Amino acid sequence: MDKKIVILVIIPIIGFIGFGWITGLSDEKVNSDEIVFHITLAEPGLYTNGVYTDKFLIESGTYFFRFVPNGSSPEILSIKLIGQNFEMSENFKLIGIPHQSETAKYFTWEYDGNEKIVIDSSEEISVHIDPNGNVNGSVSVDLIKIEA
Repeated sequence: MDKKIVILVIIPIIGFIGFGWITGLSDEKVNSDEIVFHITLAEPGLYTNGVYTDKFLIESGTYFFRFVPNGSSPEILSIKLIGQNFEMSENFKLIGIPHQSETAKYFTWEYDGNEKIVIDSSEEISVHIDPNGNVNGSVSVDLIKIEA
């Protein structure tokens, strides 16, 4: 009887492992998007002279910005990326999108601007994020590589 219980437990486990192997499921995300830069700007101490700056290495490819804003986020978020062979500048504008439920009106927030960039070669990039005076408003900024 104990052998039957062990076999009934082992067969589904082997089946699940086999299914994962056949379909490519695993702990590794083979075709997932990759975050190459992330910052949550939520306090004035992160800025020098009102601008956040950092450097990071980037590979060739297509990327897009993802933001997590809220109602207190900077109205205009100016972002510059500067490298030896690449430069971009964009002023992202915060837009409140009204929604109506049965009991209340509420807003969601997003930044409007050109979120997609293409990098032709691997290089070091300098990022400059200017909240245009609103160093107290919080926002998260990600630069994400789109896998081909």
